[in-house]
Amino acid sequence: MGKWQLVKLKFGRSNVHFGELGIGIEESKERVRSDTLFSAWVSNYARLFGKKSVEELLEKFRQPKPPMRISSTFIYREPKSETSTKNDTIFYLPRPLKFPINYPHGGDLDSKKDDLAFFKTYKSLNYLPLNIWQRWYQGEGFTKEDAEELTDKTKGKLKEAGTFDYKEAFKNHKLPKIAIDRTTRATNFYHTGYVQFDWEQNSSGIKSLSGLYFLVYFEDNNPPLMSELKAALNLLGEQGIGGERSSGAGLFQSEWLDLKNASSTSSWENVVKPLDKSAYQCLISLFWDDDESILKQLITDNSHSNYEIQERGGWFSDGNIRRQMVRMFVEGSVFPIEPPGKLADVTPSEFKAHKIYRSGIGLSLPIKVQI
Repeated sequence: MGKWQLVKLKFGRSNVHFGELGIGIEESKERVRSDTLFSAWVSNYARLFGKKSVEELLEKFRQPKPPMRISSTFIYREPKSETSTKNDTIFYLPRPLKFPINYPHGGDLDSKKDDLAFFKTYKSLNYLPLNIWQRWYQGEGFTKEDAEELTDKTKGKLKEAGTFDYKEAFKNHKLPKIAIDRTTRATNFYHTGYVQFDWEQNSSGIKSLSGLYFLVYFEDNNPPLMSELKAALNLLGEQGIGGERSSGAGLFQSEWLDLKNASSTSSWENVVKPLDKSAYQCLISLFWDDDESILKQLITDNSHSNYEIQERGGWFSDGNIRRQMVRMFVEGSVFPIEPPGKLADVTPSEFKAHKIYRSGIGLSLPIKVQI
């Protein structure tokens, strides 16, 4: 029986710079995707335990049942009130690319005008609070009250749950930088984009009021491996994740929570439980696979799948060369079966020192959808 855990990344006052293909250095995303997290994590595992150990670990991840599956990171947010408890933490999940059950269509609403206003708001919600996500996609589904609240947005259960407050968890800003040419000493002025998560100063020091979290699924109970991976993640927190680490960006502290025992994640235990056989699967990680039989089941044989694909590339630090590009299914994609995924070999042809992998190992949650 596998084991689920939730990991919080607390950045405190540290800025982060999470670049993605095509957005430029002046912009920064607010979260890290599963392939980037996996690469950074494994790189620090190699620093701690050496080349032989990391090669053995990667070989385990190449097996049909890898030892660990991780989600992409998503936003969590805690209230500022000192009287609040951890149970008030809001965890955001990506909205599945299918309508929830009982979602109203056309004539089910009072008018075409209401339909348009409601639909625009619904489509703008890329991330949903955990309790709303669970109710819409695993529970009773969509209600008439939800449609009314999406049109109003100033009151009701959706407002109280933080459905419209996703962007209040962080702020985007830019810092000026100067680059100096090593040969000509000419200067170039530019800006770099950063994200700052919400924090506050209290009697105990700096408290992270928002940050990132991700889910981990361990295939087997392997305490030695878990201990090593936790140590590698701690080292990653000291080194920093993302770009601009030389400027102190991306530093974090990690907190591991057991879904079964941690009071702050009590509702998660029900979220990860399997549903009935008719349930679909919603990706909460990136996913890649080159097995034609699996891809055929996911997208060719089933017209009910809904998905988006994104190119993933980037530079490799050793030698400053580009990794091969791969196209991956993104979070929120919906399939009729669990998408397994695997490591993609993205080693550039001119790089001979060792293999370079990008993780397309999938992690998904069961959902009910409207067909």
